[in-house]
Amino acid sequence: MYTNIKTFDDACKALSYSNVVPSFENAPEKHRKALIAHYKLIIVTEAANAGWQPDWADSDQLKYELWPDVIADNSKPSGFGLAYHDYDFWFSFTCVGSRLCFKSRDVAKYTFEQFKDLFEDYMLIG
Repeated sequence: MYTNIKTFDDACKALSYSNVVPSFENAPEKHRKALIAHYKLIIVTEAANAGWQPDWADSDQLKYELWPDVIADNSKPSGFGLAYHDYDFWFSFTCVGSRLCFKSRDVAKYTFEQFKDLFEDYMLIG
């Protein structure tokens, strides 16, 4: 059950993955935090979806992605936090899918709320 995934380590255990995170030492330093967060979110999303994978060829299958609002002010115009008020489904005419796609609104909402810090590290600059 997705509510058992409370930490990155929980996600790794659920999938029998190592919890060792790559250092991304060859990436520019300013991008490392985002790359580490994205790496962790891919694993968390997979664990929360408990084996479900989106079928991008099936436009009738509902797929949920997070689209949070960026909270910004004059001192941090690129944002200092994320807020989410609603979750919805969409479909795309592209052949490229998202790695952070959820099987239900509830799983998307739970994952965002539980791992908000990782989403902020991944999505916000600075």
